[in-house]
Amino acid sequence: MISYVEARRIVAEIALRMLGGRAPAQEIIGLGAALGRVLAARLDADRDAPPFHRSTRDGFAVRAADVANVPATLALVGEIRAGAEFTGAVRPGECVQIMTGAATPAGADAVVMIEHTEPAIDRGTGAVVVQRSVAAGANVVPRGSEAKAGALVLAAGMRLGYAEISIAAQFGHAAVAVFARPRVAILSTGDEIVPVEATPGAFQIRNSNSYSLAAQVELAGGAPVVLGIAADERAVLRRKIEEGLAADALVLTGGVSMGKYDLVEAVLGELGAEFHFDAVAIRPGRPAVFGVCRGKPVLGLPGNPVSTMVTFELLGVPLVDVLSGAPPRSLPLVKARVRHAVRKKAALAHFLPAELGWENGEAQVAELAWQGSGDVVALARANCFLLVPETQLEFAAGDWVDILPRRDRM
Repeated sequence: MISYVEARRIVAEIALRMLGGRAPAQEIIGLGAALGRVLAARLDADRDAPPFHRSTRDGFAVRAADVANVPATLALVGEIRAGAEFTGAVRPGECVQIMTGAATPAGADAVVMIEHTEPAIDRGTGAVVVQRSVAAGANVVPRGSEAKAGALVLAAGMRLGYAEISIAAQFGHAAVAVFARPRVAILSTGDEIVPVEATPGAFQIRNSNSYSLAAQVELAGGAPVVLGIAADERAVLRRKIEEGLAADALVLTGGVSMGKYDLVEAVLGELGAEFHFDAVAIRPGRPAVFGVCRGKPVLGLPGNPVSTMVTFELLGVPLVDVLSGAPPRSLPLVKARVRHAVRKKAALAHFLPAELGWENGEAQVAELAWQGSGDVVALARANCFLLVPETQLEFAAGDWVDILPRRDRM
């Protein structure tokens, strides 16, 4: 049994080794469909940014030397709106009214905010009194200070969020080359599992894992391929696994423990799988299996819903990252003070459903009451997992702890 840290490292390393230095397939998509996708080719600036000296305030474009001593009265010689051109120039003793985002005129080297001026009543409407001095460059973003034409603005391998999409749009990239999303086959196993639309018998449960895993695969950047349910029969399970191996990766739930009818490892072994671990020192989720079968990564997760969700978050996300052409993301642990004492007995890393909030600007977290790894109702009330590491099983109220945010809730 290995730690979850070691298990994550193994999954990422094996996935990288399987790619063998080859990049995933590429496709060209419109920028409007690019959220969450991984860039396959660098994007460069097609012009300077900003493309002109840009005013950051509504006010008056001035020569800083003219307002070194205030109050200073300046002749108003024009107006510049954002997107408009001003063909004149600011000469000594003059100013031009300017709007946020407009290009500063020739001769001006600063912008005085409108709040720091007033009309020169005794001079009519053609003059402005500046009440506050400004230094050269004040309230102006110089041309090319954000990016120079031809400069790299987004590197290949970056995942596109809203800021990155904005950058691509700003520099004219209406379509982008991205890596194809890895197809992740999802298979639920067990005689007790029935389809969601079915009326379960007294001792049966509906197939929720396929749906939650499909959502987690989507969040991670993959394309889920839901295979349905495989009964606890070798021939049926083998047929379904072979179907799943046509995808880029296969994730199974259930059938990976030590019971008489836990057949996943045995059937994978018959198909020639090489296993890299078959247990991880976590709760929930200890009986997690990772291997390679017929050149495809295979992740076997426990069948209880919370176990399935935790183990995919820990092990499935880095797998999808690598297969997407991106570096594996670090586990996003953050610190919070625990509201109530926490104590666990088993020397495992415990991921407990919890609620994170803020009080007086400080992050605080509380474990939620739950009934174990099958209690998805409790997890639906949680926005994070409270981590109790195997190296410290007790925390007093007020202690700092690590938490793992739920990516879909925070």
